Amino acid sequence: MQKIVPCLWFDIEAEEAINFYISIFNSAPYSAKNSNIVSIQRYPEEPSNIPVKGMEGKILTAIFELDGQRFMALDGGPIFKFTEATSFYVECADQEEVNYFWEKLSAVPESEVCGWLKDKYGLSWQIIPKRMGELLSDKDKVKAKRVMDAMLKMKKIIIKDLEKAYEG
Repeated sequence: MQKIVPCLWFDIEAEEAINFYISIFNSAPYSAKNSNIVSIQRYPEEPSNIPVKGMEGKILTAIFELDGQRFMALDGGPIFKFTEATSFYVECADQEEVNYFWEKLSAVPESEVCGWLKDKYGLSWQIIPKRMGELLSDKDKVKAKRVMDAMLKMKKIIIKDLEKAYEG
């Protein structure tokens, strides 16, 4: 059982977002197909003392999993928005996987930098190849610095360009 579960506050599109994320992770290269909805509780259909008008039938809380990682989502109205201060890190096996997640998730090109992107709901993601960490942690500090310098110039991370910088 996962003790800490991130909660994602959406305006009114939690269900749409959950289904979007599940479809991406279940179709990803190397997917274990273990992304799914665990449970959904909805606001009552009849207007009552719901604090935000128009929430009837929307998601009060939903639990879902992306690649086995549990999340909670809710529709809470336009009170809070996502910021880059919180992001989800996706470690990718290779360039194919980086390209896949980048293509599926990136929706705000002006927010792309150093492997970070923002999706159509405003949520920030880091799409990072495992190889980048290996190159950056090399004992040869000169090589690692060249990799860092190359990465800082990128939007989407390109592994072959990092390896080229590593080699000098």
